[in-house]
Amino acid sequence: MMLNSKSIGNKIAVARKKINLSQSELAKHVSISPQAVGKWERGESMPDITTLNRLAEILGVDLNYFSDGFQTVDVETTKYETYNTQTVENPISKPNKNFDWNWNMSQGNWVDADFSGLKNLTEKFSSSNMKNCKFMNADLSGLILGKNNIELCDFSSSNIRNSKIQSSNLLNNQFNNCSFIDAVFLKNNIGKCNFSEADFSGAEIIEGYFESNIVKNVVWKLTSFKNTGISDVVFEGNFEDCQFENCAFYNVKFQNATILNTFFKYNRKFKKVQFINCRVDKITYAFLKNNQANLTGITVLE
Repeated sequence: MMLNSKSIGNKIAVARKKINLSQSELAKHVSISPQAVGKWERGESMPDITTLNRLAEILGVDLNYFSDGFQTVDVETTKYETYNTQTVENPISKPNKNFDWNWNMSQGNWVDADFSGLKNLTEKFSSSNMKNCKFMNADLSGLILGKNNIELCDFSSSNIRNSKIQSSNLLNNQFNNCSFIDAVFLKNNIGKCNFSEADFSGAEIIEGYFESNIVKNVVWKLTSFKNTGISDVVFEGNFEDCQFENCAFYNVKFQNATILNTFFKYNRKFKKVQFINCRVDKITYAFLKNNQANLTGITVLE
């Protein structure tokens, strides 16, 4: 469901009057004409998401306030009201318990936008170009992305579990401390991203490229790499019940790693993979040997 321009306009007017701003003053803050503000408030046009984010800052409201899922309070209210057992004075908005995010930002060009804290986006970002955007602490679980170009964005501490990302470029992004539990990456170019302390439990990386990424303190459990080009990556930490199948390796190291019950099969250029101070169980050692790995630097656990 798309946003309602009349509802948006009404909410802008309510919030503007609440802080005693004229249309002209608000226009100056967002570098547009007073006539444009008037059109917004009459529902004749609607600001884009980047401008709405700026309006939220100026008007002192949460970005979610502009959604139909929020209820506005009469601007003339002066009494204290009780909501969810907490007393608040002159609130501008109250969240509906059954609130559902209504933005649809597919096929957009988003630059320098702040989407931090967003939730329930599901399929609403496909075929978009995103650069220098912020998504910190966002709930992006169940997100479906297709044909996106995402560059220089910050997703730190976001929940991206059960997401499906395909046919996209993910370049120079920050994914520190993100959850990718049970996520599926299909036919993506993933390069120069920082995945430090991310959780890839149950994740699948299929038919793409995984190049020059930082993967420090990552959780690798039941993680699968299939038909993927992996290059310029240093894998560290613990690997448990993982799978590397039909992958091509270039300048890859497993360093200070403990690798348990992990499947290596039909991988290309695997002789050049370096294992430095690694510990493996017997079944993993058998897979590595069968895949013609260089076993120097590997200790078999008893």
